[in-house]
Amino acid sequence: MKTFNRVTEADLSFFRGLMPGRVFSGEEISNDYDHDEMTEYGHFLPEAVLQAASAEEICAVLKYCNEHLIPVTPRGAGTGLCGGCVAIHGGVVLSTEKMKKVLEVDTRNMTATVEPGVLLMEFPKALEGTGLFYPPDPGEKTATMGGNAMTNAGGMRAVRFGVTRDYVLGMDVALADGTLIHLGGKTVKTSSGYSLIDLMIGSEGTLGFLTRLTVKLVPEPKVNLSLLMPFDDLDACIQAVPQVLASGCEPTAVEFMEREVISCAETYLGKQFPDTSANAYLLVRLDGPSAEALQPAMDELTNLALSIGAKDVLLADTDERKESIWNARGAFLEAIKGSTTTMDECDVVVPRDLIPAFVHRMVEIGKEAEVRIRSFGHAGDGNLHIYVCRDDLPEDAWKQKVAWVMEQLYSAAREMGGEVSGEHGIGHAKKAFLKESVGETQMRLMAGIKAAFDPNGILNPGKIVE
Repeated sequence: MKTFNRVTEADLSFFRGLMPGRVFSGEEISNDYDHDEMTEYGHFLPEAVLQAASAEEICAVLKYCNEHLIPVTPRGAGTGLCGGCVAIHGGVVLSTEKMKKVLEVDTRNMTATVEPGVLLMEFPKALEGTGLFYPPDPGEKTATMGGNAMTNAGGMRAVRFGVTRDYVLGMDVALADGTLIHLGGKTVKTSSGYSLIDLMIGSEGTLGFLTRLTVKLVPEPKVNLSLLMPFDDLDACIQAVPQVLASGCEPTAVEFMEREVISCAETYLGKQFPDTSANAYLLVRLDGPSAEALQPAMDELTNLALSIGAKDVLLADTDERKESIWNARGAFLEAIKGSTTTMDECDVVVPRDLIPAFVHRMVEIGKEAEVRIRSFGHAGDGNLHIYVCRDDLPEDAWKQKVAWVMEQLYSAAREMGGEVSGEHGIGHAKKAFLKESVGETQMRLMAGIKAAFDPNGILNPGKIVE
């Protein structure tokens, strides 16, 4: 394990001279900086929080910290779920929360360039009137664009449009020694040596610090509608997914949800879900140039769903109906969190045809452990979000049960050819499961890449490979 130096008054003096009014230490540091959204993974208060306002400041901080062996934890909005942005080795948290400018929207090349702290929920405002949109749609809209790139976030539209990686064209990245490099740009393809930009995407700030991001935009669909398909049981619902995907209707999103999770969302939002008659639901979204163009796909999916066991097919084609469904879907995480004392999260992805088998195994694991497990997810791309709830379990019993449940879930995913994380990353919480999943050889290669980019190990230490 690397040995780092603690932040001294001399260090703080240097930082304050570099970014006056944006350096915090001791009791000045808000407790918000000691955790991300999963407080189950511990609280780690940094020795200093620095709020960067430019790439130049980031480069200067990294150069100084590299020379003085001070660990640096990059942080955006802190909305992660694996402890990826917490300072488990102390040192400084270097925040991009002040870097929120949309620098350019280039309609001719269909690109946008942003600072890393731009919030996902704010970005569409910069595209209004252009006829273009940014397809990645992670559930947490208060996350930053930089954080999305550094975790390769996915979201509900990934079935049709892909994940963040598919839209990143260029990056400015500060290396551990303070050198600023430019990766990619506005070109849509390249075959120019090793793809360093692809190494950076999903690296969680362990290889470099993102200071600027250029993303691809696409023409915005004119119309969208959603089909809500209630089923009597979860098994029938999940079994329908492969047939929906093979229908040729090109859905934008295919989500599954259980009645119990919907009940949590109703309580959390104080609003009723459009249908409460079923135990499980499949939610399918279609996008297209017009309602007329979507009619054949809607008819095809409706007939298919009814033929394979759906109780009904409910059409959401008005803003009010769509919001009532999708707002509930977007609230699932917070709703489950609010229904229990604490919880742990599993973000596995499995081949799409094995979703039913994995869900079956998940239910069995919950029964064996005698714990409440709630799940929902992106059925269209095999990414399941599974939450193990503590409820009223004593601390010792909870720790034993949740450790066993997580090992069983990840073991089942490995056996089915799945992966540890579909879109939430590894952070420090999932390192052991990553090692079990990919093996010693791949971990050694990852460690070698880390050492090449960051010889002193100051960038987000303790995450992914350490």
